[in-house]
Amino acid sequence: RGSSFEGMPRVKRSKKPAPDGWDLIEETLDELDLKMREAETETHEGKRKVEALWPIFRLHHQRSRYIYDLFYKRKAISRELYEYCLDEGDRKSG
Repeated sequence: RGSSFEGMPRVKRSKKPAPDGWDLIEETLDELDLKMREAETETHEGKRKVEALWPIFRLHHQRSRYIYDLFYKRKAISRELYEYCLDEGDRKSG
């Protein structure tokens, strides 16, 4: 698929191999990670401190909700993949 994210560096992942099904959700998570990086580097001029953080909180919630829905609502991913996604998210934010 032609996406505006082609040619962008990939997000560094852990050395632990990704479980089955990762390739199905990796592109969406990479896009959310890229949007998060853009929101973090966006200019904050003229905004209150909390207003500058809103896009970051919104994107974090969107990523968390996406993973939650895939596992609990749609039952589209395994527990192993769900936990891998949570570990990867913790690794990025920590």
